[in-house]
Amino acid sequence: MNKVLVAVGAVIIVLCSGVVLVVTPYFSILRQTEPQSVPLGEADPAIARGRAAYVDLGCVYCHSQQPRDKSFGPDFARGWGYQPKAQDYTGQRPHQLGTMRTGPDLFNIGDRNPSLQWNLMHLYAPRIMVPWSIMPAYPFLFEEKAEPGPDDVVLVFDWIGVETEPPIVASQKALDLVRYLQSLKQKEEQNVQPGT
Repeated sequence: MNKVLVAVGAVIIVLCSGVVLVVTPYFSILRQTEPQSVPLGEADPAIARGRAAYVDLGCVYCHSQQPRDKSFGPDFARGWGYQPKAQDYTGQRPHQLGTMRTGPDLFNIGDRNPSLQWNLMHLYAPRIMVPWSIMPAYPFLFEEKAEPGPDDVVLVFDWIGVETEPPIVASQKALDLVRYLQSLKQKEEQNVQPGT
């Protein structure tokens, strides 16, 4: 009889442990990783599409969204942001922190470089904008149009002495990607804790 009670007790303990250690965290993780339509709580579908393009194009493989602190690099000296806190990323699911830094950190790129034309040109031909850039070009995000429409965003090359015929027009995916990058604005005052 004692052996049966011990066996039944062991089975009950294993089942309860399985529920507590496996099933409950599984459903908790499912709730937490549901993709949020828009990062950082903004209600703009273009940002959500741009974020999807950011993931689709693999930007996260070369760019981080977590500036290095003072002890690890020159990001703060460059004015690339401040030491982020966990709450800076609460609106992003899943997070796009990145693990490598082949390209510059994008944590605060919306404040550092808000220009639509600059960002589009950088996507189209990175070395025109930054001669030492190793970023690949994304010309497939653009198309040549003999007659651009009134709503088309045409790349402007004349300021660097290059003329293009026919004009090069940004696709909606390129515009959305730049809109997402422009939304990456982290204000330092948001990072201040109450009472500090």
